[in-house]
Amino acid sequence: MARRPLPRILSSGSAQIARSREIARTAADSATDVLHPLITISRGLRKLAATARARWAATPKERRGPTLFLVAACVLVVALVPYGPLLALVAVMGAAAWQGRERPVVKTGPDDAEIARLKGLYEALVPYLSLPEDPEPLFAHGGDWGGPFSDYAFDEDGRLTRLRISYPPYFTDGEPAARARIEHLLHAKSGRGREYLFDWDEEGNRLTMHVLPALPTTIAAQRFVTVPGETVLGFTDADAVQRTVPVQASDGTEDAPAVVWRTGPRSTEPHLLAVGQPGSGTTSLLRSIALQALPHGDVLIVEGSGTGEYACLVGRDGVLAVECGLSGALASLEWAAHETERRLIAANRARQSGHAAPEDTRRPLWILLDRPSILGHLAAAAGRPDPQDLLQVPLRHGRAAQVTVVVAEQFDSLEALGETVRGHTRARVVLGPAAPEQIAAVLGAGPHTTPVPDVPPGRGYARLGAGPVLRLQVPATPDPYDDATAEAHRRAVLELLPERRTATAAAVDTAPGSAPEPDLAPDTAPAMRKEPGTTPFPSPVPAEG
Repeated sequence: MARRPLPRILSSGSAQIARSREIARTAADSATDVLHPLITISRGLRKLAATARARWAATPKERRGPTLFLVAACVLVVALVPYGPLLALVAVMGAAAWQGRERPVVKTGPDDAEIARLKGLYEALVPYLSLPEDPEPLFAHGGDWGGPFSDYAFDEDGRLTRLRISYPPYFTDGEPAARARIEHLLHAKSGRGREYLFDWDEEGNRLTMHVLPALPTTIAAQRFVTVPGETVLGFTDADAVQRTVPVQASDGTEDAPAVVWRTGPRSTEPHLLAVGQPGSGTTSLLRSIALQALPHGDVLIVEGSGTGEYACLVGRDGVLAVECGLSGALASLEWAAHETERRLIAANRARQSGHAAPEDTRRPLWILLDRPSILGHLAAAAGRPDPQDLLQVPLRHGRAAQVTVVVAEQFDSLEALGETVRGHTRARVVLGPAAPEQIAAVLGAGPHTTPVPDVPPGRGYARLGAGPVLRLQVPATPDPYDDATAEAHRRAVLELLPERRTATAAAVDTAPGSAPEPDLAPDTAPAMRKEPGTTPFPSPVPAEG
């Protein structure tokens, strides 16, 4: 059977109806905007009339006569005063406009959705924070969540941003496993993808949880306000450190809380180990350290990956060498070991003679190793010594000789690091996404926050010696020769690079020699010392005096 066509009014009328509704809605909005002052004054007049009526009803009957007489006298005075009625009308309209204004709604408590979320969190904590033997439990199925929960706050999406929990005294808050269970539960129930800080108050039996804001990534490499021997590793939370550093960010100048690493003879953690995933920013950290060290010392760089991440430093003043091959790395590290011994002997003989240490022994020497495990594999295949074995002298005696060692490695090759490197690098940095167990294995203590899976480059944690674990954001220090580098960051790094050495100075420094033997006289040792050049090292030979 053929279908009958719909009437014209039903087939084409829906569009006309929708258009008519839109016109009516637009007209109503326009009328509301035009008549908004009149609506506000009318609302205020109603409120004033209601207030006057309520006060008249509350006035005792014996006082209504005098009150009415007083009001009539005031009206008469206003009527007789020049421009009195006009001023009275303006005052009444102003009071009505003030009373009729739209006031923001003040939230006095959680709404239904937030109450449901708090109840669900309360019920989830019952198995962990209650015992059957407790006669008056704080946590019980179907109990009142308002007792243990206080100081709560929510964001625009209805997720918890702050919460204080009172737990019973018998909860084992001194055991890390018990704490971890509660923190994992709160993290899961409050919303993943955010970083939470858990503050345990064992004396008061309270746990405070709040969401931490993301650390700023707008700070690039620059000259930081520090003294020689201080290096800014990055920036952290404002309440985590006591020192701030003025920095130039993309949105202006500000004082940022900095994680400052101190090196030198009086440092308790003279060497540093940085661990991370590929692309986490460990190379940028080493590049930032090198740029901060060059104004006051010499830098020797050994890059195991051989990707040319430090090509911008080749041939610069203060850069002794940038080695990527195995032979050059072994020669450079052997020279560094002999140089450390020479400095120790020269300083010791100067002290015994009652003189100050020679100037060349007080200039800091920085040894930066990026991915030494790759060089270790190459050395094992070629039957040559592991480059890490040449670090024993700089690591053990570098603090007294003004020699600092910085090692960067990835998690998948962390086991290839020797015991000497692990034992003497007491300043630790972990960058990139990592599990709490991995962070605790490197830093020696777990973070007080919940790591998030997605972080920007240079984001991680730092711990200096036996200090607390701090959140860290490394200043952006990318390779200026990389095409993917932003122009602002490229200019920031290029402005910090020292001048290139002249051709004459480079020709003098390209023939390196090993440091003198320990039994040489102190007055001839400095003269026989040669610094390595920027090209791969040949086999070290004694330099002529």
